[in-house]
This record gives sequence, C-alpha cells and structure tokens, in this order.
Amino acid sequence: MRFLVFQHIDIEHPGIFREFWRADGIAWDAVELDEGDPIPELEAYDALVVMGGPMDVWQEVEHPWLVTEKAAIRRFVRELNRPYLGICLGHQLLADALGGAVALGNTPEVGLGRVELTAAGLQDPLFAGFANPVETFQWHGAEVTRLPEGAELLAGNAACAVQALRVGSSAYGVQYHVEITEQTVPQWRELPAYAASLDTALGPQRAAGLAAETAARLPAFATAARRFNDNFLRVVAASRTTSVG
Repeated sequence: MRFLVFQHIDIEHPGIFREFWRADGIAWDAVELDEGDPIPELEAYDALVVMGGPMDVWQEVEHPWLVTEKAAIRRFVRELNRPYLGICLGHQLLADALGGAVALGNTPEVGLGRVELTAAGLQDPLFAGFANPVETFQWHGAEVTRLPEGAELLAGNAACAVQALRVGSSAYGVQYHVEITEQTVPQWRELPAYAASLDTALGPQRAAGLAAETAARLPAFATAARRFNDNFLRVVAASRTTSVG
C-alpha cells in the first residue's frame, strides 16, 4: 500500500500512525501544503490521509492552496472512489469539499472527551471493536454543521454534533485526534493559535495541566489508535480488492 498525506503545518503529522505504517510496510508521501509542496498524481496512491492545522476551511484568500487541496480531495473521493481519512481540519475539508458546511463552534473543544457512536457508527467497519462511548482527545474551534450529500453520521457529542462521518463506502472524517503521542500537547501549546484556544476552552490553570492529564491516557489512546489504524487498513484493502475485481 502507498498513502498520500496532506499536512498543513509541520507539527501536525500522522503521529503514532507512522509507527504502525512502518511496522506494516506501508509507504507514504507527505505533502506540506503550507510550504508550497505540489500535489503529486493521485492515481499512485491507495488512500489519502489529511491532517489537522490552525487554518480554517474558508480561509482561501489567506491560504490559496486550500482551493487546490479541496479539488484534489473531491477527485480522490468522488472520481477515483478511493479511501480517505481526514482528521480534525482534514475531516472538515472532506465535508466542505463535497458540498457540506463548516463553521465556528460555540466554544473551542480542547482536551479529553467522549463521543457517542450512532447506530450507523456501531455498524461501521472503522469502529469495529470500539466501546461506546469512545474516549477521545480534542483540539478544534470549527466544526461540520451540514453533512455533504450521501454522508452518514457516525459519531457526535453535545459540544459538536458531527464528530465522525463517512461518505460512500470508504471516505471518513473524524473531528478528534486519534494520532496523538507524548509530544502532541507540548508541541501544539507552542503555537499561538492553539494556545489561545486551549486557554479559552479550559482556563489557564487546567490548560497548564493538560499535558500531564493526557499523558495518563496515552497507553489507552495508543491501543485505540492501533485498532483504528487496523480497521482503516482493512477498509483500504477491501477497496483495492474491489478495484482489481
């Protein structure tokens, strides 16, 4: 398998998935869109994985490469019909690129939380083996407010109604961060936009303790990330079999 990864800032990368992909022999190419990297020919890739970032989907004037990125997402999902995994901003970009809507939420959702799987989510292969509710790590201010045509709602919570979605049989978006490592919170806190959302969501005192609070949950998050990754790889494998057939 070969994956294409879209990144929007160097500190938001596939995280713990990199370990799993190395162990599983999966090749992957990262495109750092915010630094002007060109998007390669999409046909060479079995899946497109799109990470998070501090920008918003509507900031096309400030970040003109968003227009090209959305076109690539549409083509990969709608025309090539290949598996997609979007995390946080990548989740929102999937919705926006395919005709849904994204807007600022009432308040940033940052830190540990839970999402409830819907009936569709409980039956979806991406969440096979997961308990309900799902323990998550969040860091976002915007959210999907309208699903694109043909999308299925897979998970939500009181703070954000669309926490996971699927379009077609193999294009997924999750609002929360599955990929976190021990470096995630310390690195993200250094980014002014993320630090501001953290303080707004939690208050300065609790924000200061988020790294330690999250560290205690990292073993459980790593186990969940491995299951999530394995489930997605099965989706990709099934898609490849269908394409060959």
